[in-house]
Amino acid sequence: MPTTTGPAVTRTPSLSAAAESAGRVPILWLALLATPVAAANNATVLILGDMSRALGISTAGASWLVTVFALALAVATPLIATLVRRRGTRTALWLSAAFVAVGTAVVATSPWLPLTLAGRAGQAAGGAGMMAIAMNLAGTARRMGVISAGTGILGAMGPLLGERLTDALSWRAALSILLLTLLAVPAVSRHTTRVPTAEGRFDARGAVLLAVLSSSLVLLPSNPLPALAAAAVTGVLLSLHIRRRPDGYVPAAALRSRLFRSSALMALALSASYFTLLFAIPRLIADRAGWSTGSVATGQMVAMIIGSALTLVFAAVAARLGRTRVRAILLVVGALAATAAVFAHSAIILFAAIGLAVFSATGVNATQSMTAASAVPDSQRPTGIGLFQLAYLMGGALGPALATLLVLG
Repeated sequence: MPTTTGPAVTRTPSLSAAAESAGRVPILWLALLATPVAAANNATVLILGDMSRALGISTAGASWLVTVFALALAVATPLIATLVRRRGTRTALWLSAAFVAVGTAVVATSPWLPLTLAGRAGQAAGGAGMMAIAMNLAGTARRMGVISAGTGILGAMGPLLGERLTDALSWRAALSILLLTLLAVPAVSRHTTRVPTAEGRFDARGAVLLAVLSSSLVLLPSNPLPALAAAAVTGVLLSLHIRRRPDGYVPAAALRSRLFRSSALMALALSASYFTLLFAIPRLIADRAGWSTGSVATGQMVAMIIGSALTLVFAAVAARLGRTRVRAILLVVGALAATAAVFAHSAIILFAAIGLAVFSATGVNATQSMTAASAVPDSQRPTGIGLFQLAYLMGGALGPALATLLVLG
């Protein structure tokens, strides 16, 4: 049987992969399924002030609408990946669509912040499903590159789109952008199956421990001591649990693979850097260069679209470059983006920083997700992609908190 490089991994046929490969989903439908999630997440970048005034809270308080969305997105991703394995892709797809619809309805009508936060969490749970399903059905690095580039482009348009919808309608309309993903659901559903690929009892304890650990790490910037204590205790409990259930919610095969660990850590680091700059750069340009909000939004969108388009080219040639060279390029570009944001006072250089940041983040998502998936058996491929996405999306949850702590304060 074929094996991956590094630790030997036996390949077994995946029932869902076999059923769905016969009618591979057109990539544009997968892109439409996944990309509105980025727009929905980034739509809040320029309207934190509008949300805080409407709800009568501080900007830091309004940023919880961002953090909760990103955190729920991260926590729900491996849950949806497990649902794909246990109930099939079609069931997970329609459940995710229901979460998007109900969550958006709550956000659009709720008069209270706690209920609005619950609606955002529901939206994020559905969005996590859309992203996990699209990536699981992509199949190749080139198709993954299309999804990642599209995510970057829609994410680039998110801040300006959110601002324009807020000016024309309300901030609640800006938080309803995620409804666009529902347009792709019927078409994608026709290519999916209800056939599960996993049996046995669901590892509820592993799921809870991973969710608590992820949440604790995301809360480190705002509540360092309690979050650190919770993360330490939960980390120990999760390690012991994985030893007892090596094929459970967090498969030991993934954690034992150096290839998987390094891919996930790269995703976490570059994603956290990108999402921090996404929220910090507009304020930095306004403070250091005196640009208006509208000009900043337009400039940032152009820079991010260029960076995302480069991801599409990069993903297409990544196989020829080799894994080591690909990783080196992404890490160097990510470091340049962060350095420019810290020291630059020119608006052009700061725009270049966000363009480099989005390239490094979407590039790591496009290339390293396939690398991470290759480190686990085929039967656990959805789980492997889900855990990789958890690392990437945790960076998305950490970014707004870090930006608030360091810049928006």
